[in-house]
Amino acid sequence: MKLGYVSLPGRGANDLFLSEVVAALDNRLRLCGTVQTNTARADRRKCDMDLQLLSTGAILRISEDRGALARGCTLDTSVLAQAVAATEAALPGSDLLIVNKFGKTEAEGRGFAPAIAEALCLGIPVLVGVNGLNLPAFATFAEGLAEALPAEHPAIIGWCLSAGLCHAA
Repeated sequence: MKLGYVSLPGRGANDLFLSEVVAALDNRLRLCGTVQTNTARADRRKCDMDLQLLSTGAILRISEDRGALARGCTLDTSVLAQAVAATEAALPGSDLLIVNKFGKTEAEGRGFAPAIAEALCLGIPVLVGVNGLNLPAFATFAEGLAEALPAEHPAIIGWCLSAGLCHAA
């Protein structure tokens, strides 16, 4: 089982980093999972959050527009569930699962947590972005199986290629 994670400080840093990793892996491995793009809006406190499904390239808006003064979580859990279902369907033909964020939903055992577990059971390596706030919950979920990876492109790309190519073989 290969479960690696990266945790960079700063809002959206994991998202940007993993998007760059995915671009470097393009056409080298059969990827499934998601990367996230956050788009700031001048008229809103909260950004728009879009997930790209790596298996199809489809873009899903996972944030709800709750108005200019909205506070708190704007995650559209029904759209997240669609992204999870599409990812789970793509697992059997994949070399590597990338999950942009192990967040509050995953810490509660929902969201992408079951997809991560399924991938590992199938022998598919997994790379996850984890923010500092959710590291304790991720550590509990991973039960000591996760490998902290350095936030360096060459190291992460090397890990992904090694893990993914071993799975594909």
